[in-house]
Amino acid sequence: MNDSVILGTRPLTPRDVVDVARHGIRIEIDADALARVADTRALIDALADDPQPHYGISTGFGALATTFIAEERRAQLQASLIRSHAAGTGAEVEREVVRALMLLRLQTLTTGRTGVRPVVVETYAALLNAGITPIVREYGSLGCSGDLAPLSHVALAVMGEGEVRDASGDLRPAAEALAAAGIAPVSLREKEGLALINGTDGMLGMLLLALHDLETLLVTADVAAAISIESQLGTDAVFAADLMALRPQLGQADSAANLRAFLAGSPIVASHRGPACTRVQDAYSLRCAPQVHGAARDTVAHAAVVAERELASAVDNPVVTVDGRVESNGNFHGAPVAYVLDFLAIAVADVASMSERRTDRALDVARSNGLPPFLADEVGVDSGLMIAQYAAAGIVCRSSSASPRRPRSIRSRRAPCRRTTSRWAGPGPASSAVRSTDSPGCSRSR
Repeated sequence: MNDSVILGTRPLTPRDVVDVARHGIRIEIDADALARVADTRALIDALADDPQPHYGISTGFGALATTFIAEERRAQLQASLIRSHAAGTGAEVEREVVRALMLLRLQTLTTGRTGVRPVVVETYAALLNAGITPIVREYGSLGCSGDLAPLSHVALAVMGEGEVRDASGDLRPAAEALAAAGIAPVSLREKEGLALINGTDGMLGMLLLALHDLETLLVTADVAAAISIESQLGTDAVFAADLMALRPQLGQADSAANLRAFLAGSPIVASHRGPACTRVQDAYSLRCAPQVHGAARDTVAHAAVVAERELASAVDNPVVTVDGRVESNGNFHGAPVAYVLDFLAIAVADVASMSERRTDRALDVARSNGLPPFLADEVGVDSGLMIAQYAAAGIVCRSSSASPRRPRSIRSRRAPCRRTTSRWAGPGPASSAVRSTDSPGCSRSR
């Protein structure tokens, strides 16, 4: 684990995000990055003084992008933007997800491509280091416009408004928590409201946390499969390297190698390799474990590539280019992240389904090859793992519902003024993938 994470020198790594989001590792801002932020802000200040309107600086937003806003009303405009967009509903989002969101938005601010003042960067860092977590609600984000609502709830807290949880987890007014931590609220100026809410940081944070957990989950799935194969008198011959090479999928090869290693030297597996064993082949849930676990590994690898690209991004609209132009763009759209989150939810649900089918076989005396009914210690007196299997089946049914026939990333909704009609691309699949990872376990019988 890192002692601290320095922002502004290089893109964050997935490990950095996990360390800050889950373990409260302190963050620092590189001095050169702050200078870069100040230089870009000078460009914004110059455009703010220009009598010609510039989008996001001296104009309204969205459908009001051509409406010039007088200088004395611009601070009110920025505050109103945040207040109106902090409209999430539902349960609180987990602390680690909000911290990941804050860190990822802060990284974008340190690139010098957004036009905020250094004080905004320093205040976001101060909230993270003080353990202050804004209350963000589960529903309200339209992924085709990025994570507007979640990011607005964070910006609201930076302004000293709304509610937060302090380092002890206590719910407090933001102004009170900031004052207790010695942090001054920020009064937003031109461009800063947009810069704080135009991004896909919430869905990216959830993706990175899910990918971290899946590293452990998929190895655990291989261990569980090996235990099932051994206890149900299965064979490891089907995992031979030459058989895997006939279908050279990378994840499948890795999973098969794990199974060979876990089963190597097993006297139980060895005891039924001879001619006395008349079984032709094992059930799918045993024999095809590398194919399913491996496909999930390949899905994770693809999602990790997308996540790495996102970590190297500076998403804002409008954005300040390296040569000083302020340009409108569509990089806030959540599609790249949402698609892989949907893909992950499908893969995790199938791994869970296969795991539950192996558990079901172990409890069924007609298929378990000599194991006691329900794995009960005293059959008839206790129920063994009967209800544990029911619970697993229920969890898997829930996981399977996270990967519907129509992926959540392509559900169309029409937003006002026809400006953001497109996909529900982000929060839906993000929560599906994370929940599937949290509760792996009845879909198809194998």
